[in-house]
Amino acid sequence: MKMASIKEESEDVRIEDEICATKLTDLMPLKEESEVLDEMEETNQRKKHNDIINEEESKETSSQKSDFICQLCGKCFSTKGNLKLHVEIHTGEKPYSCHQCGKSFTKKGTLKGHMSIHTREKPFTCPQCGNRFTQQGSFNRHMRVHTGEKPYTCELCGKSFTTKLNLKYHMNSHTGETPFTCDQCGRSFRHKVTLKKHVKVHSRESSFMCHQCGMSFSDSKNLKNHVIMHTGEKPYMCLQCGKTSTNNTNLAVHMRIHTGEKPFSCPYCGKSFRFVGNFQTHVRVHTGEKPFTCLECDESFTYQRDLKRHLLTHSEKEY
Repeated sequence: MKMASIKEESEDVRIEDEICATKLTDLMPLKEESEVLDEMEETNQRKKHNDIINEEESKETSSQKSDFICQLCGKCFSTKGNLKLHVEIHTGEKPYSCHQCGKSFTKKGTLKGHMSIHTREKPFTCPQCGNRFTQQGSFNRHMRVHTGEKPYTCELCGKSFTTKLNLKYHMNSHTGETPFTCDQCGRSFRHKVTLKKHVKVHSRESSFMCHQCGMSFSDSKNLKNHVIMHTGEKPYMCLQCGKTSTNNTNLAVHMRIHTGEKPFSCPYCGKSFRFVGNFQTHVRVHTGEKPFTCLECDESFTYQRDLKRHLLTHSEKEY
């Protein structure tokens, strides 16, 4: 009887242990879930904190960028020094002067580069040909001779150039613009270097004289091209059709017939032309310009052919 009671008690203890173990097992997922939730909450809190910090930093950065604003054009700068340098573009102020020649500059760095002209210092050496340069910009432009790089491309015809200035000059060929004008005779040129050569004609610096007509030129090339007018010689030949020209420029213009190139585009309608004369004549349709005026009745015309036709009406009246 006593043994049965002990056995029964033992079974009760075992059952109780199993119940406790079952309860403990059931609580484990809840504990893990609670820990995961706590961790997620902590992560969210950390993310919110970082977002607030980033937002404040962004506001601060944005505020800093707009702290220094040019009152003349509205452009923004991150530092007062950059704003000061920018304003000099508007004012034309050049506070940095060369003590040797008196030339002034807007930036200290530009003055430093200029000083190498006086000191003869050439710190930039080409590793391929040994040429030396006073300024980094000149060195960079020179390196394109070796690399063949042409980073400046015309959006109208796709032609590329080694320098931004050459692209600017090239754009004049599309617009027909000749912005460089001689102060003495009013003749205009597409390129600044052409104007410089022309000015020498007025300053008597021309040492190349035509022996047939006495006309002077600034260099031998221009004289040679001029002399051909007297001789009638046409040494430049088109390899495709055999046509000859007096100079290389005329040959290049002629070649457009074969290549189909039309470098002159109308800024009003986009129509392209092979020759600058045709382009300029076409633009008058849009501008309404009438450059051909009758000297007898002051009536003006867009095209020269219309003026010639009109002049016949005056000659018929005389009869």
